[in-house]
Amino acid sequence: MLNHIWLGLVVAAVVLGGVNGRIDDVTRAAVESAGTAVTLALGLIGVMSLWLGIMKIAEDSGLVRLLARLIAPVMRRLFPDVPPDHPAMASMLLNIAANALGLSNAATPLGLRAMEDLAKLNRVPEVATNAMCTFLTINTAGVQIIPATMVGLMASSGSKDPGAVIGTAFGATVISLVLGLAMAKLLERLPVFSVERAAGEQAL
Repeated sequence: MLNHIWLGLVVAAVVLGGVNGRIDDVTRAAVESAGTAVTLALGLIGVMSLWLGIMKIAEDSGLVRLLARLIAPVMRRLFPDVPPDHPAMASMLLNIAANALGLSNAATPLGLRAMEDLAKLNRVPEVATNAMCTFLTINTAGVQIIPATMVGLMASSGSKDPGAVIGTAFGATVISLVLGLAMAKLLERLPVFSVERAAGEQAL
């Protein structure tokens, strides 16, 4: 789907540029944007390497396991359908930790693994479970204690105060998380969204 959207945007830009007689501007903007993308990517290497290394150290040192034990009561309340010792719990924890440090690139594969683990507990594969929806809400909100990627982007773009975004990013993501979880827990109580009802409709 995203590929079609990007293709549509590119085609629209070329067509509109040709119609308005500004195809040269479109070409120049495309080349300049490609160069900017490379510059930003190179500038992110150091920041991403630093935080990925910290995450690896935290994982190997047992800090992640300690964190898991500390937030286990919260995780059990958020995911009552997932056994505490199930691999999905560990996968979700790692994803949440990576998002909290602003490591979106590192969080993506962890999130996919968590969804795969949650799928093993799903009795109706065609329908997302309450745990899946709750985890997706947490993942989408992505509470960021340290938005490392954003700080790195601002620093590589020449910002004088790249850390200024930390407070606002944390506040915005916490608000989105609270509202998202409230809606997820509210909707999962409604019979119309029950897995059993969806399974019955598919059987008909």
